[in-house]
Amino acid sequence: MDVTIQRLDELSASLRGAWHEAMDASPEYSNPFLAPEFALGVARHRGAVRLAVLRQEGKPVGFFPYEKDAFGIGRAIGLGLSDCQALVHRPGVTWDAQELLRACGLSIFEFDHLVEEQKPFGSYVTGRFASPVVDLKPDESGYPQWLRGAYPGLAKTTLKKERRIGRDVGEVRFVFDERDPAMLRTLMRWKSAQYRRTGRMDRFARPWIVDLVDDLFQVREEHFTGVLSVLYAGDRPVAAHFGPRSRTVLAAWFTAYDPDLHYYSPGLMMHLRTAEAAARAGVTMMDLGRGDKEYKDWLKTRELSVGEGFASRPHPVAAAYRVWRRPVRGLRNTVNAHPGLREPADRLLKTVGGLRTSRRSAPGGGADRTP
Repeated sequence: MDVTIQRLDELSASLRGAWHEAMDASPEYSNPFLAPEFALGVARHRGAVRLAVLRQEGKPVGFFPYEKDAFGIGRAIGLGLSDCQALVHRPGVTWDAQELLRACGLSIFEFDHLVEEQKPFGSYVTGRFASPVVDLKPDESGYPQWLRGAYPGLAKTTLKKERRIGRDVGEVRFVFDERDPAMLRTLMRWKSAQYRRTGRMDRFARPWIVDLVDDLFQVREEHFTGVLSVLYAGDRPVAAHFGPRSRTVLAAWFTAYDPDLHYYSPGLMMHLRTAEAAARAGVTMMDLGRGDKEYKDWLKTRELSVGEGFASRPHPVAAAYRVWRRPVRGLRNTVNAHPGLREPADRLLKTVGGLRTSRRSAPGGGADRTP
């Protein structure tokens, strides 16, 4: 196995094509977060992105994008944003994790959504977590009939709320692939406010993430398309979702709604409408991403397993990094795994978020930042 390292902006059309072929050859690699287009998008806004290309007999057979700092600490590309991580390779290719790290100049490599198939990294996995997915089948009978067949327990309540919002606000309509960039800004504004309201880190307070989402919205390729979906009541946007899709997989990434209309359950409406429309557009699976949420339990048809951990070589930097990062991840996972801890933690975060929001809205407190 020969491993060469290059910058993402040096990726040739032929290498991109070989990367796409490796995605197509294995269903485990069909997720859009594993596409070269996502890696290229991150590389435009994160300078320390590199690509390892694995070759056998001179032919490219594997692709490993990663982020690397000056100390040789590596991270899965888009760590914290990406819901799927892997070394994408053709079937039958074997590789060694230690040799890969050495070729990349990495003392340690951190991941948190590693696909289960990545056996060479298996011994470095410190935890495995459920990642709910929805298997989709097209149904030309229309949304109400599809909803009754796919989710009979949710259909009656959801359709009733859609009729109510239709009467109160305006006729409900759904656009699966909305191309209006102003609606993308609305989604980011809603999501930013939700992060602050619930005490979470506001991703859209980081300019590079805003710019990344803007860039991915423009991508229209076979293996990666940025899809913005919007639910309207009359001319008023009610809820929106932005996520990447490959030929067969749609990743549920950023969903938010108008908080003034929360009593209509617009977030759930958004997910259901998106799933039905995605199936008609040729998507066979919607990946809801790792994490325990009630709506995921309602919607999922099965679960994938993703891994979290640190692949490392014997090195002082690796040891120090693992000592620093592992307790943080362990504490977070312990809280998330136990409802008795998770629910009080959520309440505390919401209280903190409410205090922050009140302080910003108070006279002299400063205005909310809009991306």
